[in-house]
Order: sequence, then C-alpha cells, then structure tokens
Amino acid sequence: MLTAVGTGDRRAFDALYLRLSGRLHAVALRMLRDADLAEDAVHDAFVQIWRNAGRYDRARGEVTAWAIGILRYRALDLLRRRGRETAADPVIVADLADQAAAADPDNPPAFTTPELPGRINRLETCLAELSEGARGSIRLAYVDGLSHGEIAGRTGQPLGTVKSWIRRGLAALKECLER
Repeated sequence: MLTAVGTGDRRAFDALYLRLSGRLHAVALRMLRDADLAEDAVHDAFVQIWRNAGRYDRARGEVTAWAIGILRYRALDLLRRRGRETAADPVIVADLADQAAAADPDNPPAFTTPELPGRINRLETCLAELSEGARGSIRLAYVDGLSHGEIAGRTGQPLGTVKSWIRRGLAALKECLER
C-alpha cells in the first residue's frame, strides 16, 4: 500500500489513512494531552507520509512503526513551536527528544532493537494472564486507538467497567512485566 502511496495513488493514501489515523491520533493524544494539537500532529504526519512514502524501506521496520516515528517528530515540532512542553508527559517528551536528537526527521528509524522479540513475547505472555475483558479493552485502546466510550459502545459494557478493566489490566501488566 505504501508503495502505491509513493507513486501518488490517492486511493492508496486514503486506505492508509483509514488504517492508521486512529492509532496515530491515540499516540498523539497521549503525547500532547490536547485534542487540537493531536489533530494538528496527525495532519502534519500524514502530509509527511504522503511526501516521503517513496522513501520507506520495509527492511527498517513495519509501516505503522515508520508512521508513528514521523508522528512523534511532528508532535515534538508542535510542542517546540507552540511552547507547550509542560502540556506533555515529561517522561514521554524526554524519551522522544532523545530519539529525535539522534535521528533524521525525514527518515525515522524503525523502532526495533535486538531485545524486541523477547519483549514482545513477554508482553504477550503477560497479556494472556489478564481477564478477557481487560485484555480486549487494552488492545482496543492502545492498538486500535479507541476511546473508553468507543470501547464501551463496541463491547456493550458500561463505561465504568471498561475504565476499570483498563486501569486494573495496565496495573497487572506493569506488575507482570517488572517480574
């Protein structure tokens, strides 16, 4: 799909947007904690994706990781431009600033390390230990980028239940991953 976007295929770009926009928006909201800034960051990221799709190198990682890398650089640019560093989570900003300083913004790194497969296996093991409700809600929130309200609507569960599943599930994941 990204290869087609690189040739200027508008339909492929629309499909890519539909596939990635929710996830990118969730990442931007987490970083920026401001819906308007998050929207701006996602827009800027998709402009950059459109312009640089032809430069994507599959060997360096998945399309989603590449797109999130672009989004992170755009979000940091927005923070600097608007002087809103205090609006973002300082830990996330510090981590992203380190990544941004070490990389070329037009060619973000694939976010992979030699330890990544082991970490993914560990995360999958820990996710398997969660209740079905917690596991599903966490995936819908953090993988699909749905809000708590959207998850409640999709699952037919009360909003408070979804929030509890996510809160307790994240706490259990943290505990499991720290073992």
